[in-house]
Amino acid sequence: MLKTLEDIILMVRERKTKPQSETYTNKLLANKELSVEKVKEEVQELIEAVENNTNKVHETADVLYHLIVYLEANNVKIEDVMKELDKRKK
Repeated sequence: MLKTLEDIILMVRERKTKPQSETYTNKLLANKELSVEKVKEEVQELIEAVENNTNKVHETADVLYHLIVYLEANNVKIEDVMKELDKRKK
């Protein structure tokens, strides 16, 4: 399960360091305004999906993907986020 998440993170990092032309990921990495808008849009779609009990899994996947790309584009490492979450365990 977590392997899939790790694979996506690694793919985004690879696209960041070795861009492949015309990929959606590289388009998001190159355009921070677009990346921000997509995160906002996908979060709103997830909220609506939860409220309407429709497409929750699909919309959650969209949020996670776009958030990962946004974080990587802004040099926020998921490892640091995980460390912060680990500190918050009670």
